[in-house]
Amino acid sequence: MIILQDSTNTDSKSGGNPYSRDISELFQSGVILVNKPRGPTSHQLASWARNLLGIKKLGHGGTLDPFATGVLTLLCGRATRLTDIVLAGGKRYVGVMRFSKEVNEDNVITSLSSLVGRSYNVPPRESAVKVRVRSRIFNSIQLLDFDLKSRIFVVEIDCEAGTYIRTLARDLGLMVGSNCELVELHRTKTGTFDSSMACTMQQLTDALHVYREHGDERGLRRIICPIERLLTHLPKIVIKDGAAAALSHGATLARPGIVKASAGTKAGSIVLIETLKGEAVSIAELTVDSDALPEIDSGEIAIPKSVLMSPGTYPQTWTKSN
Repeated sequence: MIILQDSTNTDSKSGGNPYSRDISELFQSGVILVNKPRGPTSHQLASWARNLLGIKKLGHGGTLDPFATGVLTLLCGRATRLTDIVLAGGKRYVGVMRFSKEVNEDNVITSLSSLVGRSYNVPPRESAVKVRVRSRIFNSIQLLDFDLKSRIFVVEIDCEAGTYIRTLARDLGLMVGSNCELVELHRTKTGTFDSSMACTMQQLTDALHVYREHGDERGLRRIICPIERLLTHLPKIVIKDGAAAALSHGATLARPGIVKASAGTKAGSIVLIETLKGEAVSIAELTVDSDALPEIDSGEIAIPKSVLMSPGTYPQTWTKSN
């Protein structure tokens, strides 16, 4: 981090630790990772959670087909403003693929290895998006298990967002000379979240019941996390309390309001602007290289893209002109 002001304090009476927020605050600005079962659509699951929690605004990031299972991110209230960030995060899947006729194990392994890197990935007809040629990056593809007799292969895929695993199965079949069908798909990771952090809908229901009937919020706290947990991968700019108050109203970030910033961040990068207490204020686009900040005394440094902090969290320190 580049330290620009090392003697700045924060008011203990305003704001607070994001991980100590009231449950009601988490309902309005929280994230839930659900283990989606086979059958319902992602939209249906989000609708069930919305009705269960009694939240007017709740969406999901990263659609899973009805037949697929695994981690699905639910965004509550203001967290829906982060949908694009969730959608852009990398994904990891475990797919079960079945060939129509006998194949050679070594041929399958060689073909999978050749698909690592950037490959064309045309959405299948079953998808909800327009079918057009696109390219996606496969970071790794590993064969986890196989059974030659049943022609079943289990594959783990680490890939870029927006990748269609059905298409991967089809291409694999073309390469080895046998039709290949994706019969099961389980998402194990999305962005910074993995399946170890996910709950079932039944666990969410039970935790909510215990909270409403007995006032015990421990279960819900293990399930609903603050929006800051979504943003740990972004470079940061830490600001003063007064700047947080201004930015919560949509103001741009000026140089005097900055306390410290992540080093090596280039102009045009998307950054997280946060308070000294670690609260997310906004997602913004940096207008200068962060390494140049020590040489800058004034001027606009970042333009907000999404405001995450509620106005009034920190007191206004400026006065309106007549």
